[in-house]
Amino acid sequence: MGMRGGAHPTDSPRPPASSASVPTQLLCLEVAHPRPVSLLKAVLLGVGDGLPVQPRGPPGRAGRRGLGASRGCVWEAAVMSAPEPGGGGLWPRCAQSKRGRGAARLPVVPPRPAPDPAPLPAGRGRRAQPQWAPPAGSEPCQLRLYNSLTRSKDVFVPQDGKRVTWYCCGPTVYDASHMGHARSYVSFDILRRVLRDYFKFDVFYCMNITDVDDKIIRRARQNYLFERYREKQPSAAQLLEDVHAALQPFAAKLKETTDPDKKQMLERLERAVTRAAEPLEEAVRASLAGEELDGRVQVLLAEAKDLLSDWLDSTHGSEVTDNSIFSQLPKFWEAEFHKDMEALNVLPPDVLTRVSEYVPEIVDFVQKIMDNGYGYASNGSVYFDTVKFANSEGHCYGKLVPEAVGDQRALQEGEGDLSISAERLSEKRSPNDFALWKASKPGEPSWPCPWGRGRPGWHIECSAMAGTLLGASMDIHGGGFDLRFPHHDNELAQSEAYFENDCWVRYFLHTGHLTIAGCKMSKSLKNFITIKDALKKHSARQLRLAFLMHAWKDTLDYSSNTMESALQYERFLNEFFLNVKDLLRAPGDVTGQFEKWEREETELNKCFYDKKAAVHEALCDNVDTRTALEEMRALVSQCNLYTAARKAARRRPNRALLASVANYLTHMLKIFGAIEEESPLGFPVGAPGTSLSLESTVMPYLQVLSEFREGVRSIAREHRGEVLRRASSLDGPPVPRAGRACGGRAVSLASAHQAQAPRPQASQPRRPDTRGPCRQGGRVGPGDPETSAPRRLLSVGCGSALGVSSGRGLEATLLLPHKAPW
Repeated sequence: MGMRGGAHPTDSPRPPASSASVPTQLLCLEVAHPRPVSLLKAVLLGVGDGLPVQPRGPPGRAGRRGLGASRGCVWEAAVMSAPEPGGGGLWPRCAQSKRGRGAARLPVVPPRPAPDPAPLPAGRGRRAQPQWAPPAGSEPCQLRLYNSLTRSKDVFVPQDGKRVTWYCCGPTVYDASHMGHARSYVSFDILRRVLRDYFKFDVFYCMNITDVDDKIIRRARQNYLFERYREKQPSAAQLLEDVHAALQPFAAKLKETTDPDKKQMLERLERAVTRAAEPLEEAVRASLAGEELDGRVQVLLAEAKDLLSDWLDSTHGSEVTDNSIFSQLPKFWEAEFHKDMEALNVLPPDVLTRVSEYVPEIVDFVQKIMDNGYGYASNGSVYFDTVKFANSEGHCYGKLVPEAVGDQRALQEGEGDLSISAERLSEKRSPNDFALWKASKPGEPSWPCPWGRGRPGWHIECSAMAGTLLGASMDIHGGGFDLRFPHHDNELAQSEAYFENDCWVRYFLHTGHLTIAGCKMSKSLKNFITIKDALKKHSARQLRLAFLMHAWKDTLDYSSNTMESALQYERFLNEFFLNVKDLLRAPGDVTGQFEKWEREETELNKCFYDKKAAVHEALCDNVDTRTALEEMRALVSQCNLYTAARKAARRRPNRALLASVANYLTHMLKIFGAIEEESPLGFPVGAPGTSLSLESTVMPYLQVLSEFREGVRSIAREHRGEVLRRASSLDGPPVPRAGRACGGRAVSLASAHQAQAPRPQASQPRRPDTRGPCRQGGRVGPGDPETSAPRRLLSVGCGSALGVSSGRGLEATLLLPHKAPW
């Protein structure tokens, strides 16, 4: 509040307020009169128009009665200290009160020093906005990934903003994909989806297919030679002779085997072949012929396939020279691998590379390593000089598993069975050196190169393909835990030797092992489970949930207990989704969706956001899906408690809030790959392996029937004569048409006249027990207290055209009150 000053007529004119030469000082006036405003007008000589006058006396009462409403209050006014004619400075002059109670002189308090006041508002009566400051907030969570290069969780920082370059070691395709493959590729699919869809990184994902390898070469030759042997249709005597010949080197191999699991497998094979050979030997001695003899021959061929294949390869393997023989096998198993990945809902890579397609790039890669001084040729092969690399400044060999350097058994496994002969080992300068390029022997595929015809080594394949696509440094390299040494350590060494850097990979991610009921998966233990076998027992969603409930870098035990936990979690979430869908389908107006929130809704909403924050923290912590799923389970439990409490109070739960929770859970499960994109809310309902949504197809009919049931119950109480006419209305337009969508007649409804007609004895439904509760709309509810008479069933059948996998159809029954016309 300001007090406007005015000049007295007899006073000399004061200088203008805008004069820059007139200083401003603070004039303090103490008002002693009890009612100064109503009795006095203080005229301050020299006070500029619009300058504020503000109280600085006792607070609390001044604002109640205006200026000077408090006795003894001190007022301040900024005035210009321009001298009056004749000197004397500034003095106030008091005016006569209108009420005639006399005049009071306002004593002038000497000016007191004061700090520089805040700048006044630009205009009369205008206030300035206060200074704004952002909230303190909290430190945002940063994504941390377990990096095998440091064996710790490191903050994930891509090299190029939000763009992430990622290379993943693919399978060596020579046999069916097994659950060990599923462990790696489903886990990496989850990580990839979370980085792309949750953290919004732009992920460029590359994966290779190893279609040139020692295992592929051996298996391709064995299959080719065995099929050629079978086509020749050897006689029973010739087959027995060959089997006995194959058993001799096999027995020597069995004697040298030290691995207990492998030894047990070989012993089992030997016993099976011996048992199958005995009946054929008896048939030959008895001179049997015809179908009985042929049957025993086929049995022995089947049991001795592995034995004969190995023997034929050792004796005739060098005769296989057609490169197409070595390409047919990996092409077949690569196609099977892609089918398995699609069945598991694993996203395809952005780029897929095959070794056979990158041989020229591999040759150039090897040549540059040699030019940089880290490779040497020996007898047509090229080897990596690990000693020189390790002693070079800025390089280190064995970054991932330094304690494994020198493990000859692991190094020989990395070289391959066809490359560990004494002759090959003698070509190396150091036992730790590994092959970049292998000189091909007879019976092996080969390509031309400066060092003679040969084929790539195993480790160089990934380095050349990844380097060609991703350059000198990538953000993420992934693979199974068992690939750390020597494969990935050798990849790092040869790639950094090629690019002459020390940062070819920024983050190395390795998925954990998979065990079968606590044991290592192997054919020798008869616990080798293919992906196709696993999908026969459980769905892809259930397998993925089992993986999500374990840390991606830890060992996962595939067992009945593990899968039961996944099944329980799926049922738990599915029941919640079904309840929310049922709530959303309930009839109601638009305004009913926005009900007033009570304390229960506020608490549930707070829990909702707390759990979302907890899920975010879990995903930031090395993509901890296990903790994320537990937080989601806790959120659903709170929603269930809220729903139960509202129903107990005979109040409808808040549909918008529960729908928000369900949509969030659906969104997270889609990110994890547990729900396909087509499902709007919750898990899709339909036959496995089909695109038909059983829920969207059947639900319109069930919804009509549900409304029909409610209408019948209401009419039955008030206008029982209308029941039959209400039933007849089902034959009309309200029932959705299903002829085109479902492929013919899908719904069969009985009208009132049809209900009265006699039905065949075989198709008559059983009458329900009227003494107990009746089943209404798929749920068991109490009987109608008003109609204790017998009830009659009206059947509604949905045929197999709806896609019900059982083939028996889906049947819904309605219970209607029984009256005389019925």
